[in-house]
Amino acid sequence: MTTRTLLVGCGRLGLRVGELLLADQDERGRHEVLGLRRDPSSLPPGFVPVAADLSAALPTALPRVDAMVITLTPSAAPSYREPLVHLAAALPEVPRRTVFVSSTRVLEGYDASRPLTEADPARPRSDRARVLIEGEETARELFGAVILRPAGIYGPGRDHLIRTVLEGRPVEHGRRTNRIHEVDLARAILALLSSPAPPALLHATDGAPALLGEVVTHLAQRLGVPAPPRTSSDPGAGTVLEATALHELLGELEFPDFRAGYDAML
Repeated sequence: MTTRTLLVGCGRLGLRVGELLLADQDERGRHEVLGLRRDPSSLPPGFVPVAADLSAALPTALPRVDAMVITLTPSAAPSYREPLVHLAAALPEVPRRTVFVSSTRVLEGYDASRPLTEADPARPRSDRARVLIEGEETARELFGAVILRPAGIYGPGRDHLIRTVLEGRPVEHGRRTNRIHEVDLARAILALLSSPAPPALLHATDGAPALLGEVVTHLAQRLGVPAPPRTSSDPGAGTVLEATALHELLGELEFPDFRAGYDAML
């Protein structure tokens, strides 16, 4: 049996998910991975390219698929509603399972006084967070989507903080931060696609929150450079996220904290 999965907005994360799906071939069946982009010409071998611009209604129907992963970003879509409506209109039928990748940014209105779980309602403050919530609501409405909210994603090719340390740019040492390695995030998506009873909402975080000062100091020591200075304003903001639900789904993470993840990158 072949399972067809459509990766909508097939960027770095979509590519990693697709590669894991293509590697998961056994006697029970195989995976066919379709990558939807405006220009899919650079997709790697094994991906079925699907050229589509969701900013407008699609002129032709999309292929029928069993599952779908949506990784559009607010920077690429100033509003989620319209692209998702165009996507739904072009699909012959709603996939059996859809995972919509959002962000823990929707919790930005909380402080670090207690760990936050999936039971805590969204509390946006920025326009970007409100767009993310719009995307979550629309994906549930149109596709019955499972919502996955990653914390700060890092991994190969996601080296902004390493470059910050190398350049000595000031950072908020007192900020509480949460993160998830891209490898474990992709694993979470696969688990949500295959689970017979996935949670409706899942936070993807390694469960090892850390002060940003701890992270940059560790990186500086590994890189052999001075730790970046504090910003002139360092209010100690941020949140603390609880990761029990993710660990129940995946078991042990490949990168359980920032030291394991960044050390592997370096």
